[in-house]
Amino acid sequence: MNDRPRASLGRILNDLGSTVIDVAASPGDLDAEVTGVHIFDPLDELIVPPGGILLAVGVQGTAEICALLTRAPAAAGVVVKLPVDADEQVRATVLETGVAVLGLTRAASWAQVAALLRSLLAEGDLAGPGEGPQGDLFSLANAVCALLDAPITIEDRSARVLAYSERQDEADQGRIATVLGRQVPERYQRMLDENGFFKLLYQSHEPVYFELDGDSINRAAVAVRTGDEILGSIWAAVREPLTPQRQRALADAAKIVALQLLRERAGADTQRRLRSDLLSTVLAGGADAPEAAARLGIATARLCVLAAQLAHPADDPARAESDRQRFADALALHVGAIHPKAAAALVGSVAYAVLPLQAGGEEEARAVRVAESFLARVGPRHSASVGVGRLAVSLAHVARSRADADRALRVLLARGATGQVAGYTAVHFESLLLQVADVAAAEDQAPTGPYQRLLDHDAEHGSDLVATLRAYLDAFGDVNAASARVHVHANTFRYRLKRLTEISGLDLSDADARLTVMLQMRIFGR
Repeated sequence: MNDRPRASLGRILNDLGSTVIDVAASPGDLDAEVTGVHIFDPLDELIVPPGGILLAVGVQGTAEICALLTRAPAAAGVVVKLPVDADEQVRATVLETGVAVLGLTRAASWAQVAALLRSLLAEGDLAGPGEGPQGDLFSLANAVCALLDAPITIEDRSARVLAYSERQDEADQGRIATVLGRQVPERYQRMLDENGFFKLLYQSHEPVYFELDGDSINRAAVAVRTGDEILGSIWAAVREPLTPQRQRALADAAKIVALQLLRERAGADTQRRLRSDLLSTVLAGGADAPEAAARLGIATARLCVLAAQLAHPADDPARAESDRQRFADALALHVGAIHPKAAAALVGSVAYAVLPLQAGGEEEARAVRVAESFLARVGPRHSASVGVGRLAVSLAHVARSRADADRALRVLLARGATGQVAGYTAVHFESLLLQVADVAAAEDQAPTGPYQRLLDHDAEHGSDLVATLRAYLDAFGDVNAASARVHVHANTFRYRLKRLTEISGLDLSDADARLTVMLQMRIFGR
């Protein structure tokens, strides 16, 4: 039983390959342990814990690179967009600080490289003893690459890249785009589908050779399956059909990859359940919360809780659960990129995140902006709403922040809003009304007084006096505006208004009476 390989900088660079990131200046060996990925923001305080990889967004030139190296001496490496001017001053600063400077290809976005690095670190702290590392898929890809003498990708059924080998720079632009995006681009998927390649691949138990048009290099691929279930596929960029020996090697590799995917599926499910249970314990507060927070590696002070929920889950329960899990994973990636001690997990149908915030005031507003940026990123794929709780200054207050976030989310759902974020303080009164409505329903309360008399009259005579009253109150007593809302003449509206006061006994000149009936309308929702 092998221990999980340590996530050293050298190992991560080998997994990524020089197509994406290359070393511009090194202090020597690249054995430094990588603990997380952090994004440089010139407007925020720079905090990079030991072993962090710092993505130097917008940093260029010798002076800026050297200044950043000096400010982050504990980092394992600093990533700068190519071309990198690694002159004598940069190399001297690298040797002085011990921080490597890495060059990122200009074809990659910062979001892509953050996702790539975090996926390589994803085996993380929750892996149990003897649990196979996700990085083994990369080792398998490199082994198949050596056997076939061709760059390899391992993909799932949705054409998402699970792992890839070195030498991707020898392939074509389609493969490079696939590796950078961790997904086969849609235009290539459409081409493969229209030519029947996917159908042929999944029907065959042997490797299949595909001839591609244009400047693309041909492909040899084999389905990865267990029994009748297709788990994914292995793709090799080759210029000619495989020899029988290499075909057998690719077919055998598919069996090994299938076993690894099954182990990772079981391990991922276990880790997700464990993370969900631990985060639930933190959100509930109580005596076990500190231990759960320690196991998750999250902060214990100055936290805001985010509660996010998909607006339109799929009708199929399995598909809906899969969508929720991907949504929660995306939220975890987003908050993790902002703070290394953040955490997120799916609890029931809601994805919760615990987001640490530095002191400086307006913490809830800053958490709302984080949630808004998250929805902006996932919006094309996931329609959702997010509630944000008040600041919790310690673990003892996290349960309150979670309750706040739930209530803010509920207000958005009650409004029928999608793609929106609400901080608790912004919807405080609406939340209180919903809570009062809950109490009224639990105690089987019913409308009383003038409002009840109007409801009874409408039910008995088919009239619209309640709608008339609502329009009048919403228009602040402006009869012309109110009558336009219900599409009747102003004189007709005045007559109805007179009738409803006679029937109900409601005194519209009494502010308390108006408030009472307005609250009953909101609480009982009729």
